[in-house]
Amino acid sequence: MSIVIVGGNERMVCQYQNICKQYGCKAKVYPKENGSLRKKLGCPDLLILFTSTVSHKMVISAFQEAKRNNVPVARVHTSSATALHSVLSEHCLKR
Repeated sequence: MSIVIVGGNERMVCQYQNICKQYGCKAKVYPKENGSLRKKLGCPDLLILFTSTVSHKMVISAFQEAKRNNVPVARVHTSSATALHSVLSEHCLKR
């Protein structure tokens, strides 16, 4: 399963990827906006938006791109490891 995470803490990118790996998922993490998300997003199985750490503009553009590609979106206010665990436990099977 492929996952794209938009937002979050820059220092926790590796930790986010390791948590996703525990659930058997590959993750791309974009903690801040560097260029257009349209080219980077692709067509993952799940898009996770950490809404407290990104701009409103970035949330809207990521959500529109996900809607255009029929990608399910999980919006999470906090960008903690526990929040990521709870989202992944709903959508993925832990190995």
